[in-house]
Amino acid sequence: MPALKKVLLIKMENYFSSKYKKIGILGGGQLGKMLLDVTRRYDLYTKVLDPTADAPCSVGSKEFVQGSFNDYDTVMQFGQDCDIITIEIENVNTQAMKDLQAMGKKVFPQPEIVELIKNKVQQKQFYQDHQVPAAPWFGFKNKAEMLRRIEKNSTQLPFVWKSAVGGYDGRGVIIVRSKSDIESIPDVPGLIEELAAIEHEIAIVAARNEVGEVRVFPPVEMAFHPVANLVEYVFCPADLSAEYLDAAGIIAHSLVEKLQIVGLLAVEMFVTKKGKIWVNECAPRVHNSGHLTIEACITSQFEQHLRAILGFPLGNTDLIRPAVMVNLTGEENFSGPVFYEGAEKMLAIDGAYLHLYGKTETRPYRKMGHVTITADSLDKAKENAMKVKDILKVKSLKGDGRPKTEDGRRKTEKS
Repeated sequence: MPALKKVLLIKMENYFSSKYKKIGILGGGQLGKMLLDVTRRYDLYTKVLDPTADAPCSVGSKEFVQGSFNDYDTVMQFGQDCDIITIEIENVNTQAMKDLQAMGKKVFPQPEIVELIKNKVQQKQFYQDHQVPAAPWFGFKNKAEMLRRIEKNSTQLPFVWKSAVGGYDGRGVIIVRSKSDIESIPDVPGLIEELAAIEHEIAIVAARNEVGEVRVFPPVEMAFHPVANLVEYVFCPADLSAEYLDAAGIIAHSLVEKLQIVGLLAVEMFVTKKGKIWVNECAPRVHNSGHLTIEACITSQFEQHLRAILGFPLGNTDLIRPAVMVNLTGEENFSGPVFYEGAEKMLAIDGAYLHLYGKTETRPYRKMGHVTITADSLDKAKENAMKVKDILKVKSLKGDGRPKTEDGRRKTEKS
């Protein structure tokens, strides 16, 4: 007789179909929108805070509040009638989160962890203190200190500069290849780290609930846009040997345990040409690298995050089919009301799932949506992903509602 699987007993609150149990979400962007897909399926009462009136979450939540998630008073007022508060963006007022937690509200991920992770210097220090493998680095409070440390450490070009706070999606990062690049670095707190000779860039999303149950999703491999420094493709499974996949999974599992986070943690890693695995950075929330889990895995990252913060048993993270995610970003020379050129043709591709984020205005490289392609093999999924990339373009409309040409002129009937 096979051994019975050990089940962790969790006292579950009745959040289902109840107006008396309210989930507050700080941030109303596309990540929140995909969380709401699950909350609507579970019939959970949601309240969302975002500064933009037409944010993606303005439709779909039971309550939508327009206001700044950076403002202490706004967050405090927002959270008064919430039972549990979570985030879809790190750039939130953590002091308000701490004070709401002190009032007896459940706040996940924990404010102290959000505060730690959103400061890259503190994040790197945590890795160093807890023996998490990462690139050699040093931090500084201003540019003058940075220059002294570069000279003292005999730091060799090229290297990477990162701002301590505020950087995301390629912002706040400079690859320093010359002295002129050093001159362009702003006078802000930050860190310098060794430029890794990268063979693969991978990511793993892991989840942990209050009783310490941990589940890890399959590692994915990421390919970045050479200009925008944004993720362009995500491949699952990652094209690595079982030895590396297992080692990366152990690192992600260990980091979740060391942080004692409740919720999701996305861990981005480098596999260097010398065969080392280094943690690049992590995010305490649902993440772009996990979008394909909606169609590709038994449990999506969005459902898993909600299960974790609500005290539910975590779901199975096994891969159902190989998958590729294609990020949909605004074409370089188009700004204005969005037009998805080739959408109908793209939808004819087998196993292609279109996700649009509800943003009505496009601009160059703005994240507007994604397409996940599943197939019987990763090679076939990649082949179809290339078709999607060729067919589907995020462009813009002229004032009369017709598509514009690349130079901004309205298309005629013949064009």
